[in-house]
Amino acid sequence: MDLEGSVHNQPTKQRESWRTTLIFAYQSLGVVYGDLSTSPLYVYKSTFAEDIHHSETNEEIYGVLSFVFWTLTLVPLLKYVFIVLKADDNGEGGTFALYSLLCRHARICSLPSCKSANEELSACKKDEFSSKSSLKSTLEKHPVLQKMLLIVALIGTCMVIGDGVLTPAISVFAAVSGLELSTSKEHHQYIEVPVACIILVFLFALQHYGTHRLAFLFAPIVLAWLLCISAIGLYNIFHWNPHVYQALSPYYMYKFLKKTKKGGWMSLGGILLCITGSEAMFADLGHFSQLSIKMAFTFVVYPSLILAYMGQAAYLSRHHIINSNYSIGFYVSVSEKIRWPVFAIAILAAVVGSQAVITGTFSIIKQCSALGCFPPVKIIHTSSKIHGQIYIPEINWTLMLLCLATTIGFRDTKHLGNAAGLAVITVMLVTTCLMSLVIVLCWQRSTYLAIGFILFFGSIEALYFSASLVKFLDGAWVPIALAFILLAIMYTWHYGTLKKYEFDVQNKVPINWLLSLSPTLGIVRVRGIGLIKTELVSGIPTIFSHFVTNLPAFHEILVFLCIRDMPVPHVLSQERFLVGRIGPKEYRIYRCIAQYGYCDNHKDDYAFEKDLVCSIAEFIRGEKPGLDDAEGDEPPLTVVGSFSANLEGIRICEDDEMLDTSEIIGTNLEVKSLEKPRKRVRFLVPESPEMDHAAQDELRELMEAREAGMAFILGKSYVRAKSGSSLIKKIVLNYCYDFLRRNSRGETYALSLPHASTLEVGMVCHV
Repeated sequence: MDLEGSVHNQPTKQRESWRTTLIFAYQSLGVVYGDLSTSPLYVYKSTFAEDIHHSETNEEIYGVLSFVFWTLTLVPLLKYVFIVLKADDNGEGGTFALYSLLCRHARICSLPSCKSANEELSACKKDEFSSKSSLKSTLEKHPVLQKMLLIVALIGTCMVIGDGVLTPAISVFAAVSGLELSTSKEHHQYIEVPVACIILVFLFALQHYGTHRLAFLFAPIVLAWLLCISAIGLYNIFHWNPHVYQALSPYYMYKFLKKTKKGGWMSLGGILLCITGSEAMFADLGHFSQLSIKMAFTFVVYPSLILAYMGQAAYLSRHHIINSNYSIGFYVSVSEKIRWPVFAIAILAAVVGSQAVITGTFSIIKQCSALGCFPPVKIIHTSSKIHGQIYIPEINWTLMLLCLATTIGFRDTKHLGNAAGLAVITVMLVTTCLMSLVIVLCWQRSTYLAIGFILFFGSIEALYFSASLVKFLDGAWVPIALAFILLAIMYTWHYGTLKKYEFDVQNKVPINWLLSLSPTLGIVRVRGIGLIKTELVSGIPTIFSHFVTNLPAFHEILVFLCIRDMPVPHVLSQERFLVGRIGPKEYRIYRCIAQYGYCDNHKDDYAFEKDLVCSIAEFIRGEKPGLDDAEGDEPPLTVVGSFSANLEGIRICEDDEMLDTSEIIGTNLEVKSLEKPRKRVRFLVPESPEMDHAAQDELRELMEAREAGMAFILGKSYVRAKSGSSLIKKIVLNYCYDFLRRNSRGETYALSLPHASTLEVGMVCHV
């Protein structure tokens, strides 16, 4: 979609461009800013919980407002809108987007899916590997630094998942806190907690329907909420304290810390909550354009939040009730005449904000699983148009249980705010660290600029991080515990997957071994297509030699399939498959590499089979003569587009009609079928270039094999630590990794393969 117009007919194009951008900006309100816009519900209540004591002056209130204003200005506006949003990975954002950028520019990826990455992908062509810097060479030479960088990225990912647990809890609980004004102080918690739990259960129960069914309501709800808090803020400013704008001076931050000292420093953990949800601007970049997200925040969200916080400060400055946690909430500054309508809008806005965080958690777990850092999970795509709309049942119900546990366990916004604040600021610190590397390695800017970036924003975030960490016993331990458990799971899975991949590479069978097999050795070729799933891009996997040794037979058409999740968000359909031949033509053995980005959708089994067969047929049609290789060295692979993208290539037609003849009619190749009616297979071949008789015969054999059916042969490896390994390695591989493997989805679920035609071959890998 062109958002910038063109030289010709520029006025019309510009109108279309701006109209599209404004639509995107409007839609982004419901998806991106739901969490950030609900922060006024609990910021002041969390800040004044207990660390700041009553004062007859307004210095504390003005100081908090000054901190809120400058925090919103420096972090979401300056850091994210003007700097971080530019560090997109081909349109995608988030922690893994930054990590994949660094991996491609500095060749520092330690994930198995990044091994032997195809640099000819269009998504990688603009990456400059020729740039030289001392930082790049240092990272490439020291594997320890590469592991540390991976751990930093995983920590940020774990905290994002932890935010998916805590944000729905605090948003919904803060929204229902308006009930406290209609009940006694002793009984309001007994009403708020059940109501919050009911809303949370309802929210998670609706996830399997997909957000696209209710997405048209999200933007109006958030927009109504922003207009509501803006209007309330303006009323409170002019009615209670028109001079509250003076608090925007940074001098009040100095006075605040000077007067409150340690209590003021500890209260920064509550002020921090005013920027919760800012990371969503970068994480959800793939759904919208940079300009639309910038416009929505700069002209709608940012001024609305500033007015809301100023209005609350104006009300508090005239009532001096900051010593009462019962009355400090958002609703106390709302007039009684409109309190219940505002309460209803706040509930809806909290649900929308929670929905965005939950969907983001699903997306980042999908990315982790695709890059080998999370056990396989069942991914359900709830929308055929929006690739990011997914649903993961296991993660959904786990998040719900954890969310309910934290809500029931804490029962107040103070502890929930401490927990959510630490998760939010940790993600921002990770983004700052990765961005400093992106400035040097990807943008090729001065090292001093990167140092200035990390010192300026890192010092601000480090101050908030210390204030949140000091409240470890008051709720901040929750995201740390969640991150520790998730990090252990993710790194264990990554370590086991990496060791298994290294075992496959070290023990792969030479091509000559496969070529030496002949019928005289008892090998039988059966009808059909045999698909051997492997992680290798060259050589024969050990699992296949293990299979042939115990069952000396394989299919007449043999395909070694490698599905690679590339460290890029999307792979073009024209570059989906790499196809090559193994051995002489009469062996009918092929190698096919299917490439997917970490945000791409894997097709179902039927569509994938058609794409695979068409890619092999297109390779046969376009293969140049004289490339037959009988000595075992594999020739270079050929890039072949997928079935849906290759409109000018071979197309496949299948139906259940009986064929009476076997002939070539025009450009249609048909297969004779004298048996009972079965699936009919035809290749629609373009008229040019002309094919020789050998290629036509090979296509006939491929069609006959396709009619006979396709079988999937998967390896099921049991990773064990070899004798003499350390105790830690034995525990990690023999128990932890094995437990995760046995209790996670198998490859048949992850690849959507039909169970009836799937054969698993097990073997033990001693690493």
